[in-house]
Amino acid sequence: MAPAGSALGVDISASAIERARELARAERLPNVTFEQGDAQVHHFLPGHFDLAFSRFGTMFFNDPIASFANIGQALRPAGRLIIMVWQRHEENEWSVSIERALRGREEAALVPEASGAFSQADPTTVEGILDAAGFTNVTFTAVREPVYYGGDVSAALAWVRGFAFTSDALKRLDQDSAARVLERLREMLSARASEDGVWFDSRAWIVAASR
Repeated sequence: MAPAGSALGVDISASAIERARELARAERLPNVTFEQGDAQVHHFLPGHFDLAFSRFGTMFFNDPIASFANIGQALRPAGRLIIMVWQRHEENEWSVSIERALRGREEAALVPEASGAFSQADPTTVEGILDAAGFTNVTFTAVREPVYYGGDVSAALAWVRGFAFTSDALKRLDQDSAARVLERLREMLSARASEDGVWFDSRAWIVAASR
């Protein structure tokens, strides 16, 4: 779409970076490169980029002000930041459904509540973070779109089990309790399965800001 420009992708996951490189090679995109690294502290070229964007990643920053400041210094004057983050847990059907299945009645005390994924759900909080990191003109656009969890229940269950929150919760349980949780997850996913896969309602923010 922008053959005269270039793009850099950064991710902390080595496997994600390798997969991205494979896709770029397959699509013959010589102006797209990828580096494994942590965007919170990655040494970006200062004043180099027109746009920085992240989809469902910034919520896990350990120090969001310092992390956004690090990204901001890599932007040119008037450069843009675009991030997509979840709205509140209670407004996301996928999260509420998974948590209910995990916690149940017998396992509730052993399963912590979801938190990290929704750390940037509050617009006032996010605006304060971005202001402190040196950004201005912060705007929020609400997005309500269904999210795809897989072509069938088995694929959806494998996806859900891969979530850090789900994996950590299952590790806290004994074998019988874990089996009950997995059965509840399967039943919950089955209830949302259709001919075109397993879908959940979701709500997110697209947050835009200027440097």
